[in-house]
Amino acid sequence: MPISIDPGAEVNYRLRLAENYLKDAEESFKRGDFRATVASSQLTVENSAKAIISVFRIPSWSHDPSHELREIAQQIPLDVRRLVEELADLAEILAPEHGRSTYGEPARGLTPWEIYSRDDAEKTLQYARKAVEIAGIILGRLRVDIRHV
Repeated sequence: MPISIDPGAEVNYRLRLAENYLKDAEESFKRGDFRATVASSQLTVENSAKAIISVFRIPSWSHDPSHELREIAQQIPLDVRRLVEELADLAEILAPEHGRSTYGEPARGLTPWEIYSRDDAEKTLQYARKAVEIAGIILGRLRVDIRHV
């Protein structure tokens, strides 16, 4: 039996995930947990991208939805396509951090807590904030009914 979703519900679900992971990233940064900041920032960007994808189709389970965003770009109004590309770039940049923030760098014998600095965390947190902002702009332009957390 094929899976069917309500696009509006899926968009709002993904947006809630993104907003909650952003809150978690902010709190993690404040307490100096740089690994958790990076992990939650990556999930913020991933779910921001998947919120946009959900308008058009069911997003994949991939931690790198950048290719899916680029595939739907032609369906997005021209005036916000640049933002779609920017969001795709952020998703592509942060996708590898899902594995690194979970498993570290086994080949180098480094745990996730040993590989991230304050600068790494701050940079990924900036990406996460930008991703949520971009998703909101694109969804607004698409006239999607957004119910925030």
